[in-house]
Amino acid sequence: MANFFKAASKPRLASQQITVTIDKLDMNGVGIARGKNKPIFIAGALPNETVVAKVFEQKNKYTRAKLMSIEKSSEKRVLPKCQHFGVCGGCDLQMLDLDEQLRFKQNKVAELFSRNFAAHAIANNTEKLQLPWSEAVKSQPWHYRRKARLGVQFNKTHQVTVGFRQKSTNQLAAIKSCPVLVEPLNNIFPLLKTLISKLTVKSAIGHIEVIKAEVCEHNNSNGTKEQVVLVVRQLKAMSEIDINLWQDFAENYNCRIMVDDGISQQCLTDDKEGDVSETGIAPLIYKLADNSQITFATSDFIQVNHQVNIEMINQALAWLKLEPEDIVLDLFCGLGNFSLSLARKAKFVVGVEGVQAMVDKASYNAELNNITNSQFYQADLNSNWLSNTWASEHKFTKVLLDPARAGAEQAVEQLVSLQVPQILYVSCDPATLAKDSAILVSHGYKIEKIALMDMFSQTKHVETMVLFKK
Repeated sequence: MANFFKAASKPRLASQQITVTIDKLDMNGVGIARGKNKPIFIAGALPNETVVAKVFEQKNKYTRAKLMSIEKSSEKRVLPKCQHFGVCGGCDLQMLDLDEQLRFKQNKVAELFSRNFAAHAIANNTEKLQLPWSEAVKSQPWHYRRKARLGVQFNKTHQVTVGFRQKSTNQLAAIKSCPVLVEPLNNIFPLLKTLISKLTVKSAIGHIEVIKAEVCEHNNSNGTKEQVVLVVRQLKAMSEIDINLWQDFAENYNCRIMVDDGISQQCLTDDKEGDVSETGIAPLIYKLADNSQITFATSDFIQVNHQVNIEMINQALAWLKLEPEDIVLDLFCGLGNFSLSLARKAKFVVGVEGVQAMVDKASYNAELNNITNSQFYQADLNSNWLSNTWASEHKFTKVLLDPARAGAEQAVEQLVSLQVPQILYVSCDPATLAKDSAILVSHGYKIEKIALMDMFSQTKHVETMVLFKK
C-alpha cells in the first residue's frame, strides 16, 4: 500500500493565547486591540491595559478573544461590586470608574453624531464635531432599578435556576443577589428558587417580572405605600397546591402575586388594604416631583430608574422654559410621564401615542391629577399624521418627543414642516438619536444643549436629552 505524505496540521488559531495592549472601547464597552491589521475584541479589557487573552473566534475582518489575565492594569479599573459580573449579561461596565463610564457614553454619542452628520454633509470636519454638553443627570449608581424580568430555567432533573441570561447565550446565570436592583428586589432570587422548587407543576414558569411600586392606601386619596409585585408568566394552569404556595409567599414577604397566562392576568393575593379599581386590584403608582401620581399596569412601560426619571422631567422643564402661553406637542407620550408636568407650566398640551390603551391611561392620569389643559390622541407616528385635526388646529410653540429605541425618523421628517421654534428629544438609543438629529440640523435646527442621563449605570446603555432651536 502506498504511503502518502501528510503535512503537519497548523495549530488552530482559536486556541492561541495572545498578549496585546487595548487601544479603546467599542460601542458595547468591549476592549479593542490591533493584531495582523484587524481588530481584536476582548470583553472586560480597558484602554491602555496590557492583557493576555485566548482567541476563540477568528474571522477575516476581526478576532474575538477571552480575557485571561491583566499584565498592566488601567488606573480607571475598579473592583466590580457584583459577584456575578463577567458571567451575567446584565452589566457591561462594573469594572470601569463611574466618571469614566459617563465619558465612554459621551464619546459613544459624539462618535455616532459625527458619522450621521457626515452622511448628511452637515460639516466638513465632523470628526471634530463639538457638541454643547451639559452636566449628566445622575442618581445613585447602585440599587436604582425598580423593574426587571427574571429568567427561570429547569435542567433535566427539574432543578431550577433563577437569574439573568449569561453573556452571549440563552443560558441563565444563577443569581444570588443583584446590586443594581432596588431593595428588596436585589435579594429575591434565592427566595424564589426555594419556592419554585416546591411547586407541583414543574417547568411551567416562563419568567417572573419583579416591580417595586406604590399603591394608594385604603381610604386615603393622597397616601400611598410601597409594594413589591411579582408577575409570574405561567405556561400551564397552576394547581391548588401551587396557588397556596404563592399566596403563602406573598403573605410572608408582603407582596402581590399576579399570574399571566399570555392572555390575561389574575391576582392571587388580596388587595383589600389598598384602594381598588374596577378590576378589584389596587392600581400601581409612581409619583413625580410635583406630587402628581402616574398609575400603570404591570405590562406598561415605565422608566426603571425612578430618581433619574424625576431629574429628567425637571431638566426638560428647565430647558424648555415653558411660558403660560406655550402650546406643547408631546409625541410618544406614553402614560403621560412628561405630559402632566408640561401641562402644569404651559397653556395646553397635546399628547400623542400609538396605542389606544396608553392614550386612555394618559387621559385617566391627567384626570386623576386634576389637569384639564391637556388632550391625548392615538396616531401612528411612523405614518402621515400631519393630516390629523389635532396637528393642524394648534400652533405648537414647543415639542417634546420620547420615542422607543427605533427612533422617530418619520415623525421628525414631518415635524420640520411645522416650524416649531424648540424641540426637545429624549432618546434611549444614541444611534437613532444621531440619525434623527442630523435630519433636524439639516433643516435649520441648531443643537442648543445635550446631556447624558445615566438611567442605566454599570451598563453600556445610553439615555440622552437634546434641545434643538430653530
